[in-house]
Amino acid sequence: MSLEKLVIAPDLAIIRKHINDGVNGLLFPRKNIGMLAQVLLRAVSNSKVSLSGQKIASAGKAHAKNLMASETIEGYAMLLKNVVKLPTDALSPLTADEIPLALKQEWKWHLFDDVKHLHRVNTSLSGYKILQKLEQEWHSNQMENSSLSTKNINDAFSAIAWEEQRVNEVMDIKRKMEEDELKDRNDQPHGTWEEVYRNVKRVERLKNELHERDDKELERTGQPLCIYEPFFGEGTWPFLHQSSLYRGVGLSSKGRRPGADDIDASSRLPLLNNVYYRDILGEFGAFFALANRIDRIHKNSWIGFQSWRATARKANLSTNAESAILEAIQSQKHRDSFYFWVRMDQDPRNHANKDFWSFCDVINAGNCRLAVLEAFQRMYGVHLDRDLDTLLHMPNDGDTWSVMQSWVLPTRSFLEFVMFSRMFVDALDAQMYDKHHQTGHCILSLHKDQHCYSRLLELIVNVWAFHSARRMVYVNPATGQMQEQHHLSGRRGQMSVQFFSYATLKSMDEELAEEFDLDHPDRRWLWPQTGEVFWQGLYERERSMRQHEKERRKQQSREKIQRIKSRARQKTLGKYIKPPPDDTVVSNDTTTVDL
Repeated sequence: MSLEKLVIAPDLAIIRKHINDGVNGLLFPRKNIGMLAQVLLRAVSNSKVSLSGQKIASAGKAHAKNLMASETIEGYAMLLKNVVKLPTDALSPLTADEIPLALKQEWKWHLFDDVKHLHRVNTSLSGYKILQKLEQEWHSNQMENSSLSTKNINDAFSAIAWEEQRVNEVMDIKRKMEEDELKDRNDQPHGTWEEVYRNVKRVERLKNELHERDDKELERTGQPLCIYEPFFGEGTWPFLHQSSLYRGVGLSSKGRRPGADDIDASSRLPLLNNVYYRDILGEFGAFFALANRIDRIHKNSWIGFQSWRATARKANLSTNAESAILEAIQSQKHRDSFYFWVRMDQDPRNHANKDFWSFCDVINAGNCRLAVLEAFQRMYGVHLDRDLDTLLHMPNDGDTWSVMQSWVLPTRSFLEFVMFSRMFVDALDAQMYDKHHQTGHCILSLHKDQHCYSRLLELIVNVWAFHSARRMVYVNPATGQMQEQHHLSGRRGQMSVQFFSYATLKSMDEELAEEFDLDHPDRRWLWPQTGEVFWQGLYERERSMRQHEKERRKQQSREKIQRIKSRARQKTLGKYIKPPPDDTVVSNDTTTVDL
């Protein structure tokens, strides 16, 4: 068709999609081959293509010039929509339906006009001469290698004793046939079903043990730190690490790496099976999943996270930085500290080098402070009239903050952070769920956004670390050099410790657990779905239930023993007469023995 040749084809669905009968090609019924002769008569006149056939071929050439243009452009727009996650301050690309029809109907061939004149390149340029010389050398090497390989192959085949090879093949076939016949004739002993069952169970048990105790897990057990890398989908696999220091956390049961020791976050936290919350929580879903009964899966004293996006931006930890963090942990250089290695002042979204709350407003449609202030009012049940910058002061002292969820801290501190985060996320959800779930719009985004407050959650760890009096240490991801940020000694009078102390958070957590355990509220409530629900009354009730169960088993044992003791005894049925010995004289007296 591109060569302006008349196309005659059967009317298959895929062909009808691109060829219009009588316009840019000729079609004949695929089930009636006799119609092909009529179509050929229509296309041929005086042993040549008819005038109408030439017009159809010319129209076909024009059509082939822009073939698959609309499908390709719409497919690329769909790919951008589903794969690329743009920040809120970026202009979203047009969807497939929003692209004007004039832009989808044909390719922009004028953009390739300069390519047509590439043969007019100035051959006197030194770069062109070097390229030409390299091409000539490459072609000559290819020809020499081709001739040498052909000669070697011919020599090898000529040296083969073909008759000997044929005899060997015949002997192999005969031997295989004899072995198959003998195998069928031999008696094959079969075990019992109990033996088969035991063998199968033993193999499965060994398989599970080998899977659970692989080399990486053994190495991970002996080190103080494990860094988890949350991911979603196969597109993130190239940005995940393979060493024992790292472990992947799949946010979905699909798209998991085959053979890798990854954690299925959705099986540990069923909330992540809900697509809405999996998208809106993002990597925070991995935090909640790991903190849920963490002792079953994480046995290291320190825990860390690194976003695959940090690796994609080449901001991930180098070997030197990993060694520096491990050395600082083992020597307790900074004690209970918050180590991070992706800086806010180097983030591409922070062009103007803004302060913390201004940057948060920029990436959250200007409503970051408002959302945090209202969330704190819901969490603590108080009306806060003060400005957020006064209530939760984040100083602009020349130091920087953490972004992209790439940090390390003690496991105990991580659980404290998750305790705060669960209540904070619950307050955000109560504030935004109804409007966002129904319309797709969120006050933290300028357009429809399925991630809503995930960018706010990216920064909230800084608020918790600063106001809970944790040391904040920046680690250079390339060199491993460490520098403390917002020195702890200079924070006095700037921290709102009353909102972030462990005693306050623990009492709030137990109050929520008690309310859920005793009242069973009917309202939609996110907090119980984000982790473990526990309070002192629940522990006492479980202990009482265990005690009752123990007493019940003891009572059953006592009753069983009593039944055995009171069981009726069988009386003697008769007497046993002992026969006389064979070597004695038989007499008329008979000896009897009482039983």
